[in-house]
Amino acid sequence: MSELRFDGRVAVITGAGRGLGRAYALLLAARGCKVVINDNGSATRGDEIVSNPAQEVVDEIVAAGGEAVACTESVATAQGATAIVQAAIDAWGRIDVLIHNAGNVRYGMIADLSDDDLNAVFDVHLKGGFWLVRAAFPHMAAAQYGRVILTSSCSGLYGSKNTVNYGMSKAGLMGLNNVTALEGGPYNIRSNTIIPAAVTRMADGLDTSAYPPMDPELVAPMVGWLAHESCDVSGEHYIAAAGRMARAFATETKGVFRKDWSIEDIAADIAAIRDPAGERWTFPPYPSGMSDHLGRSFEWAHKERAQ
Repeated sequence: MSELRFDGRVAVITGAGRGLGRAYALLLAARGCKVVINDNGSATRGDEIVSNPAQEVVDEIVAAGGEAVACTESVATAQGATAIVQAAIDAWGRIDVLIHNAGNVRYGMIADLSDDDLNAVFDVHLKGGFWLVRAAFPHMAAAQYGRVILTSSCSGLYGSKNTVNYGMSKAGLMGLNNVTALEGGPYNIRSNTIIPAAVTRMADGLDTSAYPPMDPELVAPMVGWLAHESCDVSGEHYIAAAGRMARAFATETKGVFRKDWSIEDIAADIAAIRDPAGERWTFPPYPSGMSDHLGRSFEWAHKERAQ
């Protein structure tokens, strides 16, 4: 296969000063992409500016012969997200790729988490994702082209103790991805999530001694493909973990149909309702997952009631 390149394309990558975002930026830039390196240099909690890594990555890309500009606006406000997208428009007149990677973490159990810590994580991950997509969408729609990659997490898929704000945000981004894919379809805008696992500063404080190699560079190729014009999927969720690439998706058991139900009927049939070994229904969100889900359910109901 010939090398997949990004010549003439412009990408905005949030949280690109370090870790995963930096790996994405360096890979795309090496393949000819012009890149807005967004990073406000905050600590992992997002409440303190500790450095200016965005310019450092820009310098690294330029020294290698690429093109990049730095943007230190925060994704945690609508105004900041709009300014991040505008940085691409001001520099190169377009935005082809949006990768929302910026993140923060504030630990706390459900009963103890403060409103401030809840909102601080929502603002960066979930609301930041929405604000960025909202700002980028008109430009992509006008160009009849776009690639959106939102960063979810296994915490969004499965949950994790002590980070309810993070898990809720990451699950919410999967929902945002589904709708972005649906609304973007007519404009050749494809949207997918990356569910990455890498040892970065977000893992500070965790015991990673038993982990296999998990450098950000192991995740970057999947993000690169999702960002490329040849990417032909949308509304999907992709895992990149320690060298493993996979797809995650929601699926349903076929379940049980009755014309009428009682609480006792549920109790009697719960094993069959939950049974994952029988027939399963899987409806990709794009292009018609919700209508397919409802249509199959309605079809079964009409068939049973006609008997």
